[in-house]
Amino acid sequence: MKSTRLIAAGVSAAALLALSGAPVQAQSSSGDISEIIVTAKRSNQTQVIRGGNLGALGDKLAADVPFAIKSYGSALILNQQPQTLGQVLENDPSIRTGYAYGNAAELFIVRGFPLFGDDIAIDGMYGLTPRQLVAPELYDQVQVLNGASAFLNGAAPGGSGIGGGVNLMPKRAGDQPLTRATLNFTGKEHFGGSFDVSRRFGDEGQFGVRINGAGRRGDAAIDNEYRNTYVLGLGLDWTGERARLSADIAYQRMHVDQLRPKVTLATTSIPRAPKADHNYGQSWNYTTLRDVFGKIRGEYDLTENITVFGAVGARDGSEKGVYDSITLLDVVTGAARGSGSYIPRTDNNEAAQAGVRMKLATGALSHEVNGGVSGVWQVNRNAYDFFTSYDTNLYTTPAVVQPGSAFAGGDLDDPFALSRTRLYSAYVSDTIGAFDDRVLLTVGVRHQVIRVRSYSYADGSFTGEYDESANSPVFGVVVKPVEGLSLYANRIQGLAQGPTAPVDSRLVNSGEVFAPYKSTQYEIGAKYDFGALTASLALYQTKQPSAFTRPVDAANPAGSLVFALDGEQRNRGIEFSLDGEVTEGLRLIGGATISEAKFRKTASGVNEGNDAIGVPDYTANANVEWDLPFLPDVTLTGRVVRTGEQKVNATNTLEIPAWTRFDLGVRYVTLLNERAMTLRFNVDNVANKRYWASSYDAFSTTLLQGTPRTFKLSTTIDF
Repeated sequence: MKSTRLIAAGVSAAALLALSGAPVQAQSSSGDISEIIVTAKRSNQTQVIRGGNLGALGDKLAADVPFAIKSYGSALILNQQPQTLGQVLENDPSIRTGYAYGNAAELFIVRGFPLFGDDIAIDGMYGLTPRQLVAPELYDQVQVLNGASAFLNGAAPGGSGIGGGVNLMPKRAGDQPLTRATLNFTGKEHFGGSFDVSRRFGDEGQFGVRINGAGRRGDAAIDNEYRNTYVLGLGLDWTGERARLSADIAYQRMHVDQLRPKVTLATTSIPRAPKADHNYGQSWNYTTLRDVFGKIRGEYDLTENITVFGAVGARDGSEKGVYDSITLLDVVTGAARGSGSYIPRTDNNEAAQAGVRMKLATGALSHEVNGGVSGVWQVNRNAYDFFTSYDTNLYTTPAVVQPGSAFAGGDLDDPFALSRTRLYSAYVSDTIGAFDDRVLLTVGVRHQVIRVRSYSYADGSFTGEYDESANSPVFGVVVKPVEGLSLYANRIQGLAQGPTAPVDSRLVNSGEVFAPYKSTQYEIGAKYDFGALTASLALYQTKQPSAFTRPVDAANPAGSLVFALDGEQRNRGIEFSLDGEVTEGLRLIGGATISEAKFRKTASGVNEGNDAIGVPDYTANANVEWDLPFLPDVTLTGRVVRTGEQKVNATNTLEIPAWTRFDLGVRYVTLLNERAMTLRFNVDNVANKRYWASSYDAFSTTLLQGTPRTFKLSTTIDF
């Protein structure tokens, strides 16, 4: 604790020294000093871009497409100092973040459906992104698409993304040279820094180079939870008269010691949350993630209105970890049962896509025709070793020696392939414009093939093959009745690999493999650009099939059973978002979502009409920045995150209450040797509130605790 105070004091002293010295420098500088500060302030302003990459349709403005899309820019990432992708997406009122499985793996709840890390795209391509945790420093934009996207991007390899998707855009060299260095500190003892350099070369700046990286390590705000992260990215691009080429390659390594796990419930009531920074994980648990990934993309203009493009990419990923989990047995005493596992894994993925975009005209109508093909190839090598259980406690957690093995599978030293996945697709679409493109009608279809070969944990021998296909159509319309207003509607589907009936002597269809199942989304909405402000409203409904076991003969429930794809989860909701400059110097990113997620058509009516697990009744966010008029170089920041009640189990007998979190901060722009310098101080969860943040889990009844009060300091200098 003493070392923590000394470190914090040292950082604070350095910041105060810089602040006290800045006015002297400013007084002796030339007349363009104020212009440097103004430019630095503008570059630091929070960015939300209404638009993004829509896969088959290419890069689009939100106003021109019948879908809900927006992007969070690099200034927001720099100012808020997030360490994971989930901390960036905390700004979105339609998204909440949880943990997947038992390790350090973020998942995202979008419109009430999960989005796994496996299904995050980079520049519109699946299979290239690190699958568990993503360091945000490497990316220029984090693009969020609310809603299904089987036509736009194809089936997600991990089978998620029914409610929406995330696409990451790598950094590119801009028109102006950039040399930037950042130092940062996050409580309790987590230090780091980053750099970002870009240049353009050639007579007309046709060659671009951007290299950026970050490193940080130390104890996090949760007791004894240690994290380190190292990332390095290189982006190259070239623009010719008709051709454009780009290449990206990146390295990411993230390590977590003594992760605080989720809590599985074996109780009939919800426990009170432990102290906000209490860690009930064991010291022997860790996660190590290493990824090398990259891609090459090219475009060529055959004519002024016809462009062909292609891209290839690959990822080599390695995961290793000893994980532990806790199952609560007594809500009063905190008595619990612990368990652990060792799970090594490697992934080798490749992806490719090619296509053509054409702009045509037939009489008074315009056409934008898109066509293309894509492929994703994935090999997963895996093994497991599950430990014997041990006694522990949620509130007064004892240190326990790592238990011995209970049962294992696969080759722990050199895991062999357990699955080989192939995804192929071809698509075509036409966006028809009328009345000077004030009416835009989009129709299209994607044909998707999903092939999965499975292998035994025992010896790696072939056990079965899944080979199914499906068509995913899309229909959307945009109407612009007045300047700045877009009304839209869409019908689009999600697509995922179908389930396999389990092996059971009571089933009449053991081992039956079902065709890829589709979810169907209907959505209507409006977007309005006020100039400095942009607002959007969406109403949606999505139905996703679900599988369960039921009697073959309803009159004889004790007889034979059949595994059937009969049930569904129906999610309905209303989304509102608002972002931009409310008045001069006052900026806002905000919004709210009201959700209704229900189980329907369940086996024998069990849980019929109940709320889905882990889907809040409502969510709301407000992120505010205020440039103080009496201290023009100072910006105050604040954020409030509100999340409604969440059901914890399918019977709806358990529920976690609504929670609210407040974040505060300040940003100051000054000069150091005539160089723009930005100082930031943020505090997340100012009240140090203890709360259960999420109850979503695909496999069991679990709770995820919210993070404690976290202090963040950083200094950025543009050279």
